[in-house]
Amino acid sequence: MAVPRFSPDTDPSVISAHLGDHGYAIVDRVVDDETMDALAAEAEPYINRSAHGRDHYDGVHTRRTGALVARCPTARRLIMHPTVLGTVGEFLGHATTFQLHLTQIISIEPGESDQQLHRDQMAFDFFPFPADYHVQCNTMWALTDFTAENGATRIRPGTSAMSDDEAAAVNVIQAEMPRGSVLFYDGKVVHAGGANRSDGTRQGVNITYAVGWVRQEENQFLACPPEIARTLDDDLLRLMGYQQGAFALGYVGDQQDPLAVLRHSLEGATDKVKVVGEFAEANQSFRSFVTELGPSTDPS
Repeated sequence: MAVPRFSPDTDPSVISAHLGDHGYAIVDRVVDDETMDALAAEAEPYINRSAHGRDHYDGVHTRRTGALVARCPTARRLIMHPTVLGTVGEFLGHATTFQLHLTQIISIEPGESDQQLHRDQMAFDFFPFPADYHVQCNTMWALTDFTAENGATRIRPGTSAMSDDEAAAVNVIQAEMPRGSVLFYDGKVVHAGGANRSDGTRQGVNITYAVGWVRQEENQFLACPPEIARTLDDDLLRLMGYQQGAFALGYVGDQQDPLAVLRHSLEGATDKVKVVGEFAEANQSFRSFVTELGPSTDPS
């Protein structure tokens, strides 16, 4: 089956629309080989120290290497890439904000079998999110070429809103793509890593994003120690979770802004998080709530 692809200059709204319709989208050659070379060099010592998976879901011939914000400066460029943030912002625009959910290099080595097909949102305790509510938006960057032989990601297109029984009848495709490309896929679509029948390792950079009100899969506050976090720019820090995830979520101490506390300490931070009136544009529920409270909560 021919797999549709997009060019790097495609409007993020177009990518997001395809993602919404089919559960995935592939954008070819978003970054160059030099970028991927730099990332591979930074990650190599950590990958070599990463243990293989402990069961057949993680993969007994697969290594998973995280904490990329702290360990691999080049990964920050992928995390913050405008095409990615634009697409994720469109796709998760129903939430007040979105955040970084996971950073991980997945190295599928020769001899690995097909991973069990699954939906990523199962990480939220298998909570039955409504079919039309997307809690996350994922990316898989090709650190090496992705081929059918070396374990390119397997996807059952269009299964995001299907039951498991319905999805089982959908044919699997593989997200073959050249190095530097990126696969977008949602948290509901049925997918899995592929078997590696080649003599080389398939490496993908799994960077995922989630709405701001859920717990992150990778604990960014421990994965990136404060002494490193303080060297990063504010936009990346907010994406990592140093922000208000939604109203009344994520403040520190006396309702202080978490980014201000990181920069200035708990006692030195004076910036406060937003009050409820400042969320009036988020959705109709907030607008109704603010209207009932009266003019004192209207930010205008």
